[in-house]
Amino acid sequence: MDAKVLIESFAEFARSKNVDRPTMIRILEDVFRAMIRKKFETDENFDVTINADKGDLEIFRIREIVDDNSEDIWDFDKISLSEAQKIEPDFEIGEEVYEKIELEEFGRRAVQMARQTLIQRIKDLEKDILFSKYEEQIGEIISAEVYQILGREILLIDGEGNELILPKVEQISKDRFRKGDTVKAIVHRVDMINGNPKVILSRTSPVFLERLFENEVPEVYDGLITIVKIVREPGERAKVAVESYDDRIDPVGACVGMKGSRIHAVVRELQNENIDVINYTDNLELYVSRALSPAKVSSINVNQESKRISVFLKPDQVSLAIGKGGFNIKLASRLVGYEIDVFRELNEYDDEDVDLNEFSDEIDQWIIDELKKTGLDTAKSVLALSKEDLIRRTELEEETIDEIFRILRTEFEQ
Repeated sequence: MDAKVLIESFAEFARSKNVDRPTMIRILEDVFRAMIRKKFETDENFDVTINADKGDLEIFRIREIVDDNSEDIWDFDKISLSEAQKIEPDFEIGEEVYEKIELEEFGRRAVQMARQTLIQRIKDLEKDILFSKYEEQIGEIISAEVYQILGREILLIDGEGNELILPKVEQISKDRFRKGDTVKAIVHRVDMINGNPKVILSRTSPVFLERLFENEVPEVYDGLITIVKIVREPGERAKVAVESYDDRIDPVGACVGMKGSRIHAVVRELQNENIDVINYTDNLELYVSRALSPAKVSSINVNQESKRISVFLKPDQVSLAIGKGGFNIKLASRLVGYEIDVFRELNEYDDEDVDLNEFSDEIDQWIIDELKKTGLDTAKSVLALSKEDLIRRTELEEETIDEIFRILRTEFEQ
């Protein structure tokens, strides 16, 4: 393989990978200089000129002519007068000899190895470009096509044919994709594993929800409305705290849109995830009250030291505050940064009810605490629920719940 064929084949391959001309020339020169160092031990006195468009390669060895008896005659950049005159008879001491080195002088094996090295360098460069490209896009939404569905992940292809990964844990539980589907997700992170970039996408990240709002709500995109914080249980419920420094803008109304037109687009993309948009405020009690929406709070007691908040509600509001699967109160706690305990307000009709603490001699305290976390602080509030409801709301086992029911029922039968 001569230089022209080698360079032209490499240039064509490089162009197919969208490698720019300066980078192509730099890689070619690096590889040829590596060949020179392997054969001559150094490349310091060599000039390499490449014209990738024409496939031209010129390698010149530059040496200074010294007397045959000079002590410098063995230096890499020196040549004896007698040797120089074999190249050109009229050379004199002190002149420089430019000796052209043909590619064939390196040997067929070295040239083949150079070809393989060039291709590998482009592949490595391609990996670096892919890594850098997606590293700059971390936190941004992209669209990609599903091409393979595996047990623990979905493999997608972007517009340039690069492979992206959407792990199961980064998918919404209700997501159902088929080959050929277009998927929206954010670039979650980019890992380099054994020299290969792995682009990990996510649909469960709060950032994904934030970017969807930016796409659907111009005021958010323009910075007129600020998203202060987002908490999510992907596919189930989310709470978004927003604020605006312009009093003329209603941040909640702008995010929801006329008849919910803006937020509906976001909800559909998130598989009907229930999204609560609330006004952020520095007033902690008001913030907690808004965070527990749609429940209406009667009173709040804040303990700054323990970072706990006791919230009291009317009996018919307790289940709303807790929400299906306990998601509402969990998300409210994460949004405000305090642990929220829900308590039922007693009224004149609750005289016959009994506080759960009265059963501490029969029911372990940790079980009572677990029930109170879900707003169940009296015997009748527990008995009003079915076994299935308690299993869903708490982390208690079925046998434990059966025993609780037995103890509480015995109290009222007596």
